[in-house]
Amino acid sequence: MDAPTRTLVLGGARSGKSGHAESLAVLEPVRYVATGRRDATDDDWQCRIERHRASRPKQWSTVETVASLSGVVSQPWNGTTLVDDLGTWLTGMLDDAEAWELPRGTIAPAVDALVDAVAESTSSLVLVSPEVGLSVVPESRSGRLFRDELGLLNSRLAAVCDRVLLVVAGLALPLKEPPADFITAKGTV
Repeated sequence: MDAPTRTLVLGGARSGKSGHAESLAVLEPVRYVATGRRDATDDDWQCRIERHRASRPKQWSTVETVASLSGVVSQPWNGTTLVDDLGTWLTGMLDDAEAWELPRGTIAPAVDALVDAVAESTSSLVLVSPEVGLSVVPESRSGRLFRDELGLLNSRLAAVCDRVLLVVAGLALPLKEPPADFITAKGTV
């Protein structure tokens, strides 16, 4: 089978998911899609973005986007597209729609568009997303909304991805693997 590889890398905060995802981007050129918005009023966030940017290989191209993520993923790319991360994308979409106090599903069209773009992608994809369903029920409505929306997004993406990994303490655990004869950027699995 000669098809693109779609990999979803899940993990908790500081689990090593981004570093592991970057190690999977072996098909050059690499297009790194950053979903965190810059905020000039948040020095810590700005420093975090710059540290992340500085750690990536210089030859990787970077696209910063929130609203047009599905459009970027839909664009054919003769290499690997790495999206980091879907939690910040979801936050941006909820912010843009002012949906933190609205009913669940308010941003469903954007989620549908992203899932469809991943399912139909003809390029190698590596998607990074936080796994938030392993903790207590959040106390706030917005916390529960975020957890529920991200859990649903992760489930839907896992269904259309060829490979799903869970990174815990820097170790990647396979949750879903492609068939044995599947061709990837690294060769036959």
